[in-house]
Amino acid sequence: MFAWLTRKITNSMSDSIMSRMLQDPYTENIFSMFPITRKIGLRNIIEAGMRAESGKPIDRPLGSPVVLSPWEKLLFNPVHLFRMPTQDGVEIQTGVTIGPAAQKPLHLEIPVLISGMSYGGALSLKAKIALARGASMAGTATNSGEAPLIDEERKEAKFFIGQYNRGGWMNTPEQLSRLDAIEIQLGQGAQAAAPMGTESHQIGEDFRKAMRLNDGENAVIHSRLTDVNSARDFIKLVGRLRKEYGVPVGLKFAATHYLEKELDIAAEAGVDYVVVDGAEAGTHGGPTILQDDVGLPTLHALSRTVKHLKKLGVKDHTSVIAAGGLVSPGHFLKAMALGADAIYIGSIALIAMLQTQMNKTLPLEPAAQGVLYLGKFKEDLNIEKGAEHLAKFLKSSVEEMKLTAYALGKTDLAQITREDLVSIDKDLAWFLDVDYAGFSHEEQKLAREGLQVLPEIVLEGILEQEPSTSRNVH
Repeated sequence: MFAWLTRKITNSMSDSIMSRMLQDPYTENIFSMFPITRKIGLRNIIEAGMRAESGKPIDRPLGSPVVLSPWEKLLFNPVHLFRMPTQDGVEIQTGVTIGPAAQKPLHLEIPVLISGMSYGGALSLKAKIALARGASMAGTATNSGEAPLIDEERKEAKFFIGQYNRGGWMNTPEQLSRLDAIEIQLGQGAQAAAPMGTESHQIGEDFRKAMRLNDGENAVIHSRLTDVNSARDFIKLVGRLRKEYGVPVGLKFAATHYLEKELDIAAEAGVDYVVVDGAEAGTHGGPTILQDDVGLPTLHALSRTVKHLKKLGVKDHTSVIAAGGLVSPGHFLKAMALGADAIYIGSIALIAMLQTQMNKTLPLEPAAQGVLYLGKFKEDLNIEKGAEHLAKFLKSSVEEMKLTAYALGKTDLAQITREDLVSIDKDLAWFLDVDYAGFSHEEQKLAREGLQVLPEIVLEGILEQEPSTSRNVH
């Protein structure tokens, strides 16, 4: 009887809804929300509501959903006979050195590092400890983010990179002397160099003490470093830090169309490494316009960075760390093939660290509530499990990268270059200086040397526009 009644009611309601949708004028029709949502997008509708509610910039967690780096259009070239795959049993080298020209270079066992995510401004103390411990277990470094040096985090980190930051919280000799590398943070992919901050009512006593803030004082990240108001100031700062501490001194900046001009100054300053942070980078929370509409995609920025450092003749002693939206072993290795010496990961590291611990927040609260400083479930995070899961993720990723090296006939991840890549997109192939998948390597080599003409649909005038033989046709 109940089943019959349920079917009767359901059928009646369905008939009524269908009749209204088929008969009501469009302006009165509930179906009108479907084309409206298709046009505007569900995300924009919800975010418009948030803006209308608060009247303030909205802080979206973990960066932009707009991903413009076409990593999927790049593929690796395995070998079989003309060059043999690497014999199984041969050890694939995975180590990397950051800042080889520094007095005390930073030697890591794997090329995947934990990116800057700050204590207090972003993550909880437990989350920072778990990240540091997991990174140490995997033989890599973690990064302080825009924060002071936290003793608990430093204790867990075998290799610790500290950011000389725009808040001024890591910029004292006592803290700088305890770092394995110093990263001058002038901006980041998800927020550029916009001023940010944490309001005093959101700052706990532990956070306030670490930041050396007075009661009622906000934690402010300025648009500039207080001691850098010109390019000359930056050059002097780099020289002083390199001389006084001996560890690698790097520059982190938001990927920009002016990156070559920025790199000219960085090279003159003698930085040991650069972090190019693409627009797909994550953040604990930031204005959506800075996430979605500012900066360059990671892939484009990385390629241009490497090419320009080579043009300046400094690439051999200036390490490049790629950052921003890199989430899989394929992304990591493709970035390295394009010239990155190492990779920073952030959002995906948090996801891996949380693993089954996301169950503590889902489905009623987002997973970020388990790791953020203001998260409702931050105290429920199990540090030991989080560190273990992060270390396993890093190990798994590097093992997959090593398997690819076997297939390419390499014995070191650092041996993988642009020549090991092919693109299914002609424009991308030309821009990245890799072969286009539609024609053989030999055909494209002869075309570049002017000894063979490929079909006009492939050339599209590129050879006439780009006379340099260093460019690949597309």
